[in-house]
Amino acid sequence: MAKKLVALCACPMGLAHTYMAAEAIEKAAKSLGYEVKVETQGAEGISNALTEQDLREADLIITSLSITPEGYERFDEYDIYEVRLQDAIKDAKQVITQVAQMEEEYRRNNGH
Repeated sequence: MAKKLVALCACPMGLAHTYMAAEAIEKAAKSLGYEVKVETQGAEGISNALTEQDLREADLIITSLSITPEGYERFDEYDIYEVRLQDAIKDAKQVITQVAQMEEEYRRNNGH
């Protein structure tokens, strides 16, 4: 069974960077064997909205933001990894690999 990764990308203008980061995360996650869903909040509004079920089932939750997005409180009870938009755009594969390692270490150290 594939691991699940969900992400939320948003920037103030909601144009290029939001969608570049989302595309980079989606492509990298798939290449690493993840089932992936990425919500964007941009000029066109909210696309591909993450549901409560998506969040519950996720092995990794990544946010790549330069604004506080709409509905951010739905992430309150989850462990999320915040990354800069530029880092996601530049090398999403490395970002996901590092986040996965941190999550694995956290679970190992906390008996999960």
